[in-house]
Amino acid sequence: MSELFNTILYQPLFNGLVFLYKYVAFEDLGIAIILLTVVIRTLLYPFFYKSFKNQTLMQRIQPHIKKIQHDHKDNREKQAQALMALYKEHKVNPFSGFVLILLQLPILITLYKLFLGGFTAEAMSNLYDFIAAPQEIYHSFLGLIDLQTRSILIVSLAAIAQYFQGRLALPKTAGDPQDPAAKVARSMVFVGPVLTVVLLFSLPSAVGLYWLVTSLFSIGQQLIINKQLNGTNQITSPKTP
Repeated sequence: MSELFNTILYQPLFNGLVFLYKYVAFEDLGIAIILLTVVIRTLLYPFFYKSFKNQTLMQRIQPHIKKIQHDHKDNREKQAQALMALYKEHKVNPFSGFVLILLQLPILITLYKLFLGGFTAEAMSNLYDFIAAPQEIYHSFLGLIDLQTRSILIVSLAAIAQYFQGRLALPKTAGDPQDPAAKVARSMVFVGPVLTVVLLFSLPSAVGLYWLVTSLFSIGQQLIINKQLNGTNQITSPKTP
């Protein structure tokens, strides 16, 4: 299992980072991480796009879900059938959120392992034959931030980016602000930034920089999704009897 992890994830990411550092990023590790993040998110764009779109649609059809749950509260079978019909109508997969977790966690674990172990001679043995090892790797971003240590600035920026990403995902509806579902949706906007701070606070800022850039990439992706949904897929409010 360890060998499989090394071959599929660790080695390609390590080689990609070293290649970008030596040949593209002017031997700036921070720039290399940013470029590597852009490459990763570009390759995985279709998966993230589909998952983000599903999550956004799930937010927008919440009034319909709530009405179905109310109308069929005494019949679980009819409730499940009505929900499945609703998901099919709007082409929504309610479990798509797990895709993001399955995609993000292995990459984060790999990057954590990469920066925890450092660029030692043993690590350099993982380089492919066509990539020459740099004479030295400087663990800095623009000569200002040591990527081996924690950076409050990067953690703060990552949390702010996570907050704006959550705000963009919220549906712009004029529902009752006292509605429990609306309250939960609004509170979730703050859960992401808090988790970001908790997770990144004790990690090397190299991981935080990856998180920040991928959050910024996600904001751009969310803006595209919102524009497309607002223009082509208006969701009406459920009719009340």
